[in-house]
Amino acid sequence: MTSLSINVNKIALIRNSRSGNYPDVSSYAEKCINLGANGITVHPRPDLRHIRPNDVREISKIISKLSDVEFNVEGNPFSDQNENYPGLLKLVQQTRPDQCTLVPDSLDQLTSDHGFDLDAFGENLKPVIDEIKSWGTRVSLFIDPEPRQIRNAARLGADRVELFTGPYAIAWGSAELEKIHKQHAGAAKLATSLGLGVNAGHDLNLKNLAHYAKIEHLLEVSIGHAFTVDSLFMGLPKSIQAYLSALSRL
Repeated sequence: MTSLSINVNKIALIRNSRSGNYPDVSSYAEKCINLGANGITVHPRPDLRHIRPNDVREISKIISKLSDVEFNVEGNPFSDQNENYPGLLKLVQQTRPDQCTLVPDSLDQLTSDHGFDLDAFGENLKPVIDEIKSWGTRVSLFIDPEPRQIRNAARLGADRVELFTGPYAIAWGSAELEKIHKQHAGAAKLATSLGLGVNAGHDLNLKNLAHYAKIEHLLEVSIGHAFTVDSLFMGLPKSIQAYLSALSRL
């Protein structure tokens, strides 16, 4: 069954709208784990719009005690550092998560909206990938489902790719859906043949997840925005079970 990693960024966003630590992001992450989530994802950024460095450290402490739960820290390794943000690589070195997903986001992006162009950035990423792997952390590259990018990811020594599912979500209910689904299925097959694990994420939800999860070789999805909204309506326990059920409905 495909693993479900809950992205807790939106919980941090709610917390940051007031002073103090309510809701407690680490406590929320622990509740998700106790209810059956297979992992937790965080995506810190230099502007601290949601996840803060200390959130990464605190969640790492919780998950480090658990053998069957994965911690995924994602972000741009080339983002600026400041007095409050030590940089993605420093956080990964400090916390040694199970996985680090490298994402080409910039501060002017509302959210991640494209994968890495490994033709343009591959040589810059190569030493970053090597360094992260030397810390015992698996490296995943956030990419579009294009054969050339997948081959580049394998060449650069990545362990996994995360397929950007934004266009799939946008196409839901349209004539383009099956074409895009087939493209992702082909990308997953190619990645697997090259020794890469396959993850996916962005705008997956209870409407479109079960169909996407029919793709073979899909190891993990990370879901945050839709999950947070659903938990407001359904409650946290029912939301966790609904997403786990969608992933197992093959």
